Amino acid sequence: MLSIENLKGELTEEQLKEIVKESLKDFSCVKKVLLIHPDYTRTDFTDKLIPLIYQELKNKGMTQIDSLNAGGTHREMAEEEIRSKLGLSSQINFDNYYNHEYTNPQSLVTVGEIPASFVAEKTQDELSQSIPVVVNKLITEDYDLIIALSGTVPHEAAGYAGGLKVFFPGISGPGVIDFFHWAAVIVGIPKIIGSISNSAREVINKGSSYVFNKIKVPVLSFNMLFEEKGHPVIPKGLYIG
Repeated sequence: MLSIENLKGELTEEQLKEIVKESLKDFSCVKKVLLIHPDYTRTDFTDKLIPLIYQELKNKGMTQIDSLNAGGTHREMAEEEIRSKLGLSSQINFDNYYNHEYTNPQSLVTVGEIPASFVAEKTQDELSQSIPVVVNKLITEDYDLIIALSGTVPHEAAGYAGGLKVFFPGISGPGVIDFFHWAAVIVGIPKIIGSISNSAREVINKGSSYVFNKIKVPVLSFNMLFEEKGHPVIPKGLYIG
């Protein structure tokens, strides 16, 4: 795992460039890349990172890069919105800009099922039903590398957003997403928000294990830590693994 922090100041573009270069040094034969990113409801410094990641991969011979907007049940984003979110200049063009179509069965695949016994344990026996783990089928297609970006912020249904949550429920089916939020209500949001370890996060971890059993290529996670002062987002930390 690579990490860089400046909690009392601000990470510079040069520092971000160096850690991006280091994180991608072993991916010299990557041709086709899928980038999974947060949507318009998430504040982060994706726009500072993506141009650096794109350029480094281009230097290594990448021939195709697609983006997948991990919007859960939120509305779709227009291409221009996605380009702005990713910080893409007119000189940078992705091959495809995908929105996660959580209600479209043709865009989804079932990769496993969380047992009812596990669900009952994590909801204090309030719910006892299995959960089919349904995710966007793009993760099973012929990419050479999947890059997932996320930000660490307090979250009422997961303790903290970030990390595996971009997969489960970020690119999951409606049943997964609905259950995830309902379970948080049952457990109690005050018991969850701002906590590192909680029942909701354990469900995320369990569901994600089925997702990763289905993925056959390397997955690189860029997790961002930042501060908001008015409109600007100040990069404070970046954790890659």
